[in-house]
Amino acid sequence: MSTINDVSRLAGVSKATVSRVLSGSRGVKEASRAAVLQAVETLNYRPNVIAQSLLSQSTGCIGVICAQENINQTTGYLYALEKHLSQHQKHLLLRFASGKAEVMHALEELTCGLCDDVLIIGARFPLDIPYENVILVDCLEFDAANSIQFDHAFAAETACNYLIKQGRRQIALIAPETSCPVEQVLLGYKRALENNFLPFNRNLIFMDATSSSVALQVLLNNSTTVNFNALLVADEQEAQRVITQLQAFNKSVPGDIMVFSLAGTLHLPGIPTIPAIEYSMDAMAARIVSRLNEKTESVAGSSVLRGDLIIP
Repeated sequence: MSTINDVSRLAGVSKATVSRVLSGSRGVKEASRAAVLQAVETLNYRPNVIAQSLLSQSTGCIGVICAQENINQTTGYLYALEKHLSQHQKHLLLRFASGKAEVMHALEELTCGLCDDVLIIGARFPLDIPYENVILVDCLEFDAANSIQFDHAFAAETACNYLIKQGRRQIALIAPETSCPVEQVLLGYKRALENNFLPFNRNLIFMDATSSSVALQVLLNNSTTVNFNALLVADEQEAQRVITQLQAFNKSVPGDIMVFSLAGTLHLPGIPTIPAIEYSMDAMAARIVSRLNEKTESVAGSSVLRGDLIIP
């Protein structure tokens, strides 16, 4: 079994430098940090976690509370987070929660000495968090003091601009409040219409707690008075539902109606590939780990991450 001495010799640095790198301390040259991490991987070195915790007064664990229903996106988060945190000898302690009460219960548990910090991912309900070591990731509280968000306004604006360039000027929007930050999405939607000199039609917007299936049914029933040839939905799961429903009504995609996913691409048999905004889980994980490792006033506050337009 490899030791810290083996890592030190292979990386060509002191044991103290190895310790600083493994504990996530600042003040280490990037070249030295890279050499240590490479040596750790080559030697498959595993430090004594218990001994490290006693010395540093740190558990080495990061609590993660997943409060979102999109299992595809949750899996992407966890895979990317585990990869980045393991490079800093950090470990995940995972909890799932479906409402505010469950989130707060999990938070109380994780902050009682089990974890150094906690991430809350994808909560679509208000949270009043009394702890400084909690980071909100893609949660409803967009302007929270310690949050990292996807730029949903930019995503909606980018989507509408693309659809308009494709000649789709009657754009319906279905974004239930349980699936995305509706205010940000609506802001981007309105901005795109205004910039392209198009009127805002409230009858094309469904942003309450109504399911996508019910909202689309209303749109289809009112199609004689409310025309639409494009449809924005919150994510790839919603896209799958609405495409299947449109096909059942003999509406072709994208011929009759072009569907656009605001978060995640769709690759399923029998389902057309559609344009989408895709977010880099790897980039988000890197930003989260950076925030965890640099808890200073200079990095406090809300930050946003923009997605990429994916065209089939």
